Amino acid sequence: MARALSKKEIEKIRKILLEKKQAVVDRAQRTLREEMTLDPNDLADEMDLASSEYNQQFEFRLRGREKKLLAKIELALSRMDAGTFGICEDCDEIIGKKRLEARPETTLCIQCKEAQEREEAAFS
Repeated sequence: MARALSKKEIEKIRKILLEKKQAVVDRAQRTLREEMTLDPNDLADEMDLASSEYNQQFEFRLRGREKKLLAKIELALSRMDAGTFGICEDCDEIIGKKRLEARPETTLCIQCKEAQEREEAAFS
């Protein structure tokens, strides 16, 4: 059975979460600044325009995923502040240290996550 994380271990994971959060924010800012500008005058023909629009849409979809990741990071940080970090939200068991180190934004223990994935696979 897994043991609860120490305060030192939680602070180490908090640092990882804050670094992940900053990386997501930095990528989003870079995208807004550099990659999301589309100037038809810079494009040679309609194929270039279509290709650029496709790339722009692809970037927006990636940013959508990053928005979800950012929300999960924020939730993990608030769970730390509330003292509920590292506790599975489905079964209330302690989430293993290795899982939290690998996916610090997780809210499910490995058993509940595997059960969730099996359910999702059954419906797809």
